[in-house]
Amino acid sequence: MAEQDGVPDQAGEQRGAPGGPPRTPQAAGAAAVGKARSGVAEIEEAPAGPVTAAGETPVRAPGAEEGSDQAAGGGEAPDRGAGSEEALDREAEEITLAVMAASRLIVALSARALASVDVPLTLPQLRSLVALRTCGPIKLAVMAATLGVTPSTALRMVERLEALDLTDRRVNPDNRREVVLRLTPAGEDLVDRVLSHRRAQIRALVERLPAQERAGLVPALTALTAVAAGLDPVLDPSAEAGRLAGVLDDPLNPAP
Repeated sequence: MAEQDGVPDQAGEQRGAPGGPPRTPQAAGAAAVGKARSGVAEIEEAPAGPVTAAGETPVRAPGAEEGSDQAAGGGEAPDRGAGSEEALDREAEEITLAVMAASRLIVALSARALASVDVPLTLPQLRSLVALRTCGPIKLAVMAATLGVTPSTALRMVERLEALDLTDRRVNPDNRREVVLRLTPAGEDLVDRVLSHRRAQIRALVERLPAQERAGLVPALTALTAVAAGLDPVLDPSAEAGRLAGVLDDPLNPAP
């Protein structure tokens, strides 16, 4: 009875593949040697990589090498521009809302302080009085420029304040053709009372803040305005805030 393929039969010969000529022992040995050499060559040419417990090099999936190179810093970083833009937009909107809320708070506190005196004034008129106290006797054109209004608007403000005996107009001693504006003693007293009342209200709010948050308020807001001034000096509100003592116009009551 014949043996399986590659196993000697009774005649001492080795059979080959079915349908092929029988292989002799010498041919079988040569084939084994060739196969062993071929395996050594494959091992030497195989790419370097981690070796499994069985001593074999694992086969990488297509694209795995490129992905690992990118993860190691050899490839391009993923594009995160869209996400960064969205985060900056959200942050800008949050800052806008916070600053607007703070501005409305100052307007409300100024209006409340103004209501504490027995003189009917609007916030723009109070700004005019503050500008006169800060800048001293000034010409109408200078006052209009300080307030950011037209000379005709500034003149209407002055006329109403004169009717309340809070300001007066005098001839400029250096130029008889010019008229300068100044506060009366009653005007100076009213400005002091209003600003003192507002300062007390803001102090009451600040005292309720934790020390750490209170310490960070001024540097943060100052840094924001400093950046604006660096981009465009026209946007710097620091000088105006100093001249007008931080008295903001009421957007719902812009009348002089």
